[in-house]
Amino acid sequence: MIQEIHTIEDVEVFMRDLAKEGVNAHPDELFENYVNIKTNEPTFSAEDATLRNSLMERSFVICKDAGIDIYDFMQEIFLKETGLDKYIPLPSSVRGI
Repeated sequence: MIQEIHTIEDVEVFMRDLAKEGVNAHPDELFENYVNIKTNEPTFSAEDATLRNSLMERSFVICKDAGIDIYDFMQEIFLKETGLDKYIPLPSSVRGI
């Protein structure tokens, strides 16, 4: 998992990391709210959730400064990373990823 976010490329790495973890992350959701559906246990420890929340907060700033819609940007990364882009249309407002 990436530890710091400074660029739009870091935001992309962060979302790819989340997809690799099997998380369908939403930018507005706190990571302590994610639950493993098989075990009903928290997906992340308190420390891991805190790190991811901090990275997401920083992602909002970076995307805003770059004029990129964080929701479309992260959705496109998730869809491509999971192969769901074959079934779900990609957001049209995102720069080429």
